[in-house]
Amino acid sequence: MDDDQHRDQGTAQRRKVLGNAWVDKSAASRTPFNADFLDLITRYAWGEIWTRPHFDERTRRVLVIGTMMALGQWDEFRLHVRAALSEGGFTPDDIREILLQQAIYCGVPAANHAVKEAANVIQELGLPDSKP
Repeated sequence: MDDDQHRDQGTAQRRKVLGNAWVDKSAASRTPFNADFLDLITRYAWGEIWTRPHFDERTRRVLVIGTMMALGQWDEFRLHVRAALSEGGFTPDDIREILLQQAIYCGVPAANHAVKEAANVIQELGLPDSKP
């Protein structure tokens, strides 16, 4: 597969995972300075890694949310929590379970902050935040 194919496949996958609104917003923020970086992540992160057949999309979402929590990358964490809830079929309970699992491996301070960030996203989306 050549770069153009990876780019096209990556753009389609990125839209599927993050939603059209986010991808359109990102494309609108393209500048000469960040254009090469945006192309890189579109071709490689989205066009090669997210499209590999071994893990399904749900598993990849869980991995990314947990990894962003572990790394304290809160902008990306919120992005992927929001996308999981609005585009990926996740529920607030699914997010809660990811955070509880990660609390053991990432530590309580990271989990404490992640719970606050995820609760804000859940509230912004107008979703119920408790089990029925």
